[in-house]
Order: sequence, then C-alpha cells, then structure tokens
Amino acid sequence: MDSSLTQIRALIRAVADFPKAGVVFRDITPLLADAGGFARCVDALAEPWQGSGVQAVCGIESRGFIFGAALAQKLHAGFVPLRKPNKLPPPVVAVDYALEYGVDRLEARNDALRVGERALIVDDVLATGGTVAAARALVEKLGAQLVGASVVIELAALQGRARWQDDAPLHALLRY
Repeated sequence: MDSSLTQIRALIRAVADFPKAGVVFRDITPLLADAGGFARCVDALAEPWQGSGVQAVCGIESRGFIFGAALAQKLHAGFVPLRKPNKLPPPVVAVDYALEYGVDRLEARNDALRVGERALIVDDVLATGGTVAAARALVEKLGAQLVGASVVIELAALQGRARWQDDAPLHALLRY
C-alpha cells in the first residue's frame, strides 16, 4: 500500500460494537477533519478517473455528497446528488432497492444528467452493494453513460462487489 493510502487508513477510526454488538464501524470523521488527509483522499479517488472524460459525479446521500462534490471539482465535472425519497422537488426519477429488512429508494431530478453524459458514482462505503447498484440503475435510467464507481472503503466480507453487475470499473481506496 502506498504511503498516501496508509495515511488515509490511519485517519479512519474503528469503533467496535457500533451500531450494534459484533459490528466494527469505520468512522470517517477524523479523515474529514484532517485537511491534508481529506485532500489526499480526494486525490486518490480522482486518480483512476483522470483523463476518462467524466462529465458528472453522482454522489449517494449523504456521505457520498462530501466526497462526490470534492471529486467533481477535482475532475472539472458537475455534481449530481442522488437523494433519499422526498428530498427533491418534482419531477424526479426514482429507483427502489431492497434492504435487509425492507425497501429504500434513490431519486434524482429528471434533468440531472443528459443522455450520453459520462457519469461516475461515488460513495463513502461499499457494504452489501445494494445502494451502489441502485445508483447505477438510476444513472442508466436517466440515460447517462456510466464510467464507473468509486468508494473510499470496501467492506469485503459483505461481498457488495458481487452486486456490481457492470463492465464499468468499481474502484475502492481501502478494503477491510
């Protein structure tokens, strides 16, 4: 692992038994609070996409907004928020997706992406893969061309990558 990723990893705090017993929560707030660490993280997120013609970065609510907006600026692209239900004024396009115990939804303005626009999806964590798969479906429903996806953290034991059924690359900075 290169020194930049080692420095980023050092700023992510492991919190045992949160939000419930047996879970190790990866807390990114120390990373966000460290200006140099956050800048290194955004640079590392941007690196695989430099020169790929990304026109829009789609950040998944809510922590994906933090990384997505910064990444969009770095890539000279627009930012598109992919929101939870009822946060955007109509008209919206929506995709429902299954949770372990129920259903959730992601929404975007119906004019958030242009047909054929080159879009990148960004979130903080890839866990079971449902949210990023829903984001992919939403980007495609809007008619954009998916370039790929990036996450800061992949929780490999949860096998979320298996739900990424696309030829576009899925890039994770850190795997736990």
